[in-house]
Amino acid sequence: MVVVLVGLLVAVLVGPLLVDVPPLTDTVDPVTLADADSRFVEVNGVHVHYKEAGRGEPAFVLLHGFGASVFSWREVMSDFSSIGRTVAYDRPAFGLTERPLQWTGANPYGDGAQVAMAIGLLDALQIDRAVWVANSAGARVSIGVALQHPERVIAMVLVDPALAVPGRWLQPLLHTPQLEHLGPREVRSIAVRGDAAIRRAWHDPTLITPEVYAGYHKPLQAHDWDKALWEYATADRDTTLEKKLAQLASIPTLVVTGADDRIVPTRMTVDLARRIAGDRLSVLPDCGHVPQEECPEPFMHAVREFLAQVESQP
Repeated sequence: MVVVLVGLLVAVLVGPLLVDVPPLTDTVDPVTLADADSRFVEVNGVHVHYKEAGRGEPAFVLLHGFGASVFSWREVMSDFSSIGRTVAYDRPAFGLTERPLQWTGANPYGDGAQVAMAIGLLDALQIDRAVWVANSAGARVSIGVALQHPERVIAMVLVDPALAVPGRWLQPLLHTPQLEHLGPREVRSIAVRGDAAIRRAWHDPTLITPEVYAGYHKPLQAHDWDKALWEYATADRDTTLEKKLAQLASIPTLVVTGADDRIVPTRMTVDLARRIAGDRLSVLPDCGHVPQEECPEPFMHAVREFLAQVESQP
């Protein structure tokens, strides 16, 4: 019996380390994937990809969600830039931003470093204050900025915000040598399963064109996208973020959600909006998790109404 138990233990501890995880061979430097309007800037030691349009105030910073990139703002970039200077950037682990695998100091994929990068980008682009527009997991960064640097925030637009940190009790396991070895291999499945997630994010997936799928797949051609995504998935998160929402009372905030959000259930976003003092809520019919893509016109209508209210405040 003892021999059997020892054998099982060895299999559990050593077996995963023996699984072959061959490196990806069909990836390229993300800079080679850049579009004509792509820009890059060094922020806190990371080569950050961003796009910029428009001039004047207010300035807007657009923050994408998990698995997305600046591409997710393509339908509304010109709308925002007609109002003021607009910057959309790829957060570490996504898009065409550099994916560091070694670092000193804070983990660049963790919440703290993501907030520091957002502020660093403002400094690098000489933007004093901005309206922060954040979709899904990007809302964690926007709220983090508002809590730590309220002087840099004019207002926030939280679009189907995803603040929950599921399965954090698994964190110690995720950092074991076994899972560190297997992790990048497992996240590669997003290249296959990702299209199903995109369809689930839309109320009407028949509207998704081949160009949309291609836009989401493009970053999966960048060097080390799998390793970086694993680093992001296992990075530390602020599990107390939702408990701090009352501290946002002084910051004008619009919460937007699709009426048919199957990623972050609409009822959860409605509840979150009610917990932000002085909040505003817009529920868009026939729309899913990414209204800036699926329902850009009603989305921008809600944003413009909100901005008019903010401007009218003394």
